[in-house]
Amino acid sequence: MCESVKKNRFFKAVDKIERRDLSKPSVFLAGSIDGGEAHDWQERVTTKLKFSHCNIFNPRREEWDESWEQSLNSANFYEQVNWEIDALEEADVIALYFADGSKSPISLLEFGMFVKSNKLVVYCDDFYRKGNVDVVCQRFGIPVFTDEESWISCIKRKLKLCVKK
Repeated sequence: MCESVKKNRFFKAVDKIERRDLSKPSVFLAGSIDGGEAHDWQERVTTKLKFSHCNIFNPRREEWDESWEQSLNSANFYEQVNWEIDALEEADVIALYFADGSKSPISLLEFGMFVKSNKLVVYCDDFYRKGNVDVVCQRFGIPVFTDEESWISCIKRKLKLCVKK
């Protein structure tokens, strides 16, 4: 692995996030997963952030099982949801992607939860609720992009502003 890639710390659900490097800013990759049906955009974004020297929280769980009951009584589901909330709260930047053709109900929930956090950077091109996303982003001063490269550039700028001393 090249030296520049080693400078990032990667955390996939449900890795222990308290082991992150506190001297580096953190980004949470929020957005469309759809039970694994959405393309793995998180891997592509992680590659594009390789020189950002940050902690990257990725909620896409390798061993996700669609048969898990979405309930307080399901230990795996409960652990996943709590990991995501903890990582969202810890993150300095929330990179939120609404994929074309996706319903993304949890992404919309996270969008609402963190709309006033000043952490969000949104990528929303042809999402079925793009109008709603655009109005909320405008109202709360959240940067919203329709192309991935501009979105990634904004994430990198925001991470640089969060560098910890």
